[in-house]
Amino acid sequence: MNRGQFEEPITLLVGMGFPRKIESVMDAYVLLQDWPAASRNGAHAVALNACKAGIAGEIDPDTVRATLVTFGRRNDILLPDMVSPAAAMGNEMHAGTATQVESASGP
Repeated sequence: MNRGQFEEPITLLVGMGFPRKIESVMDAYVLLQDWPAASRNGAHAVALNACKAGIAGEIDPDTVRATLVTFGRRNDILLPDMVSPAAAMGNEMHAGTATQVESASGP
């Protein structure tokens, strides 16, 4: 894993509700630096300080990610993980369908 990369990216809604994937400490830092001053709050300050510490190598990227997740939740801009249980179940359903088709077309 590259230095500063998150193990799992997160997606936040920005601007007029557009999804933005954050994959690293630097992505998070840029997002938080560009955040409108009028919308900054305590969660923003904590996440921004974590980014600075992550860039300096004082804390690991996934600790920075955790603060960004908290920031996203507090501001109601965190999108759930795009690989949901329903998506995983969809793969199982496709596999089951293939088995049923093979059985139906069998001898």
